Amino acid sequence: MQQFDELMQLEPMIRLGGFVLLIGLLSWLQWQFPFRGDPNQLRRSMTNLSLSLINTLIMRFVFPLLAVAWSVEIYQQNVGMFAWLQWPLWASIPLAILMFDLAIYVQHRWMHTIPVLWRVHRVHHIDREMDFTTGIRFHPLEIMLSMAVKLLLITLLGPHPLAVLIFEVLLSLFALWTHTNVALPKTLDRMVRWVLVTPSMHRIHHSSWQPETDANYGFHLSWWDRLFRSYRDQPRADEQTMPLGLDEYATERDQRLMALLLNPFRSTSHH
Repeated sequence: MQQFDELMQLEPMIRLGGFVLLIGLLSWLQWQFPFRGDPNQLRRSMTNLSLSLINTLIMRFVFPLLAVAWSVEIYQQNVGMFAWLQWPLWASIPLAILMFDLAIYVQHRWMHTIPVLWRVHRVHHIDREMDFTTGIRFHPLEIMLSMAVKLLLITLLGPHPLAVLIFEVLLSLFALWTHTNVALPKTLDRMVRWVLVTPSMHRIHHSSWQPETDANYGFHLSWWDRLFRSYRDQPRADEQTMPLGLDEYATERDQRLMALLLNPFRSTSHH
């Protein structure tokens, strides 16, 4: 179908354009209005960007088709839940996005509760501070696992490819936003987080204190944490000075790129 060919051609431009624009905006915000001090920001950022580059190269090698391309294949075969329901697009696209968001909440929670998955996910939590580059700091094994889950979900649901594209764009942009080293004014933050995850809400999730690390799992919508009783409103310590990261991996050596790549094969931490 011509419409899907055009969608596939537009996808890289949409994703890259949004990514670059948001990075520029968040860089300026963090420079003008930093919420926390970060003496190692440049070194941290370079490590996180390097990890992201490795992930991009691995994904292109391991997966012949990524999420949007796979959704085109599945949709054209007319299989999956939405093919069976035959709902209009105005209903099926929002519902598909909502279901993807719930799935990523569940996956994130499992990453914290299943020991073998925590080994992989903890690379994301070892970062001792947060800025938007923390939002792309994931171990290659986690990136591959997440893509496999998405491809399976696409196969089961058979959503319209536009729904997958919208979700993929939102996922990458929100990961940058929720990890950024800024904070909304408290009144605005309280209003926004009734619907969406804010940097302050997600910063609690990166606390070094486990009861806070095991809270606020949401990526986009804050509803899931409230619904499934994993929501924590405020940290026990001051947000601007509370310890972040994992105390077990707090040394400079632990933060190096090779150490992060090898971390899942080290002994299990508190989870």
